[in-house]
Amino acid sequence: MQRREAISGRTVGSQKIWMGETIVPPTTGSGNHHHGESETGIYVVEGHPEFVFLDGDDEVRIVTSPGDYVFVPPWVPHREENPDDSTPAVVVIARSTQEAIVVNLDDLVWVGPVAVGRASSDQRTWHEY
Repeated sequence: MQRREAISGRTVGSQKIWMGETIVPPTTGSGNHHHGESETGIYVVEGHPEFVFLDGDDEVRIVTSPGDYVFVPPWVPHREENPDDSTPAVVVIARSTQEAIVVNLDDLVWVGPVAVGRASSDQRTWHEY
């Protein structure tokens, strides 16, 4: 993935918003992760990236097209994928923090108020507490 910082404290002196562009090559995806306290807004410019979350124990895949918006709340585990074998996906990202917070996870399970992944298959998930 190629990331380009556009609006940030470093580039223009912003204090509460960060914006940039991410280019996801064909047949590429991120690992499972969350962005800590950061809210993330995504605008799809090109391609058909997919955003994967869990709803309970079921994997949910949001398939997008140019012009779509996606909101990722703080702490929510997810991953991005571009399954297309020939077209890159291009998205514009807006974040509520200046830091590029990325916490890598083993899976998409959300345990408690902070996503920490599931240590073992017998560990309860957040909705079982």
